[in-house]
Amino acid sequence: MKIGIHQPQYMPWLGYLDKIHKADKFVFLDDVQYKKREFQNRNKIRTSHGSMWLTVPVLVKGKYYQEINKVMINNSTDWEVQHIKAIKHSYSSAIYFKKYFPYFEELLLKKCEYLFELNMAVIELLLKIFKIDTPYIFSSKLNIKTEKTERLIDICRKLKTDEYLSGQGAKEYIEESKFASEGIKLTYQEFNHPEYKQNFKGFISHLSVIDYLFNCGNNFFSD
Repeated sequence: MKIGIHQPQYMPWLGYLDKIHKADKFVFLDDVQYKKREFQNRNKIRTSHGSMWLTVPVLVKGKYYQEINKVMINNSTDWEVQHIKAIKHSYSSAIYFKKYFPYFEELLLKKCEYLFELNMAVIELLLKIFKIDTPYIFSSKLNIKTEKTERLIDICRKLKTDEYLSGQGAKEYIEESKFASEGIKLTYQEFNHPEYKQNFKGFISHLSVIDYLFNCGNNFFSD
């Protein structure tokens, strides 16, 4: 069995869904430290001038060591209204916008209290739309306290898997020899970002997957 592991992200990119799609089981890493200025509370969409961030405001002051599933959204502002307006402004002319946008608008207007809750609602919606049925579990349910490479290995042990699917970025820090010594095959995800027609001239890659969805539909992961 091949498993993938990653923190829940907000409006993730195509490669994130590809990792879930390629795994036999996926683990959402929800009980590790939240990190600012990454993709846990933000992602990019396409605009007529290039790209822009959609950022969910979160309460982090004085809470540097809080785990991802404890991070609360700062709902004192109407950030979700701004996200909806930005998405409408950028994609209203896209071919599949009218078909899929209402689902995201309804979800955002629910005003989630926790970032983890919001991210999982978005991810679950995307998995449903793209017809990805990989079973998943949350790392917080596994009661594992180790860190870094040891945590990944312990998750693999707990789930009795013999293969771990890692993102390419992990090559910089992952201790490959430890997987070998445990008899766990370490595989790196191979994902070549496609170039597709966007609703503005030119092409920008590594945007939120909604860019692909609104422009091209939901058949990317069809076998």
